[in-house]
Amino acid sequence: MSGATVRDEDPVTTIISRKVKAGHEAEYERWLAGIAAAASAFPGYLGANVMRPSDKTKPEYVSIFRFDSYASLKRWQESEIHREWQERLPRDVLEGDAQISRMTGLEVWFTAPGAAALAQPSRHKMAIVLIVVVFAMLTTLTPLFAWAFGGLHPKVRLLIVVATQVSLMTYVVMPTVTRLLSRWLYAKSSLNR
Repeated sequence: MSGATVRDEDPVTTIISRKVKAGHEAEYERWLAGIAAAASAFPGYLGANVMRPSDKTKPEYVSIFRFDSYASLKRWQESEIHREWQERLPRDVLEGDAQISRMTGLEVWFTAPGAAALAQPSRHKMAIVLIVVVFAMLTTLTPLFAWAFGGLHPKVRLLIVVATQVSLMTYVVMPTVTRLLSRWLYAKSSLNR
């Protein structure tokens, strides 16, 4: 995770990369499907996605688990069922240790060039959600702020509207909307091919 402070209520995405020995993919995938099914029954779980190796010379699986808050992820990771699944992990089919990272907030939206891309909803679904959210917020905030800050220069007032909207979208609106619409947004994000 980056150096940013993570609050318990922040949505979080965990990315786990593991190299699997050739010929043992089916065994690892059975374990992966089992732990994902166990996680899906846990409160706060939003979804999972697996990126399977596309290059035989780099047999790396990337598993992405999304939770509605850091607190939910922590409860899952500290649970007895998670511990049991970690004990079932067929370690003899793996090469080296897992690489684990966590992202919150805007980290999930921005990926550096060359970095592994996270599974995302389709672009048309993201566009629909953003159009509706931005429209609703602008039609609410603009008149409200015109009334509250009517004496300010229009550009200063616009800056206040934009700063408020971006802050609300990052910390309140988009995490809530994503959680409420997660089944629709991530309908194609499945562990099954």
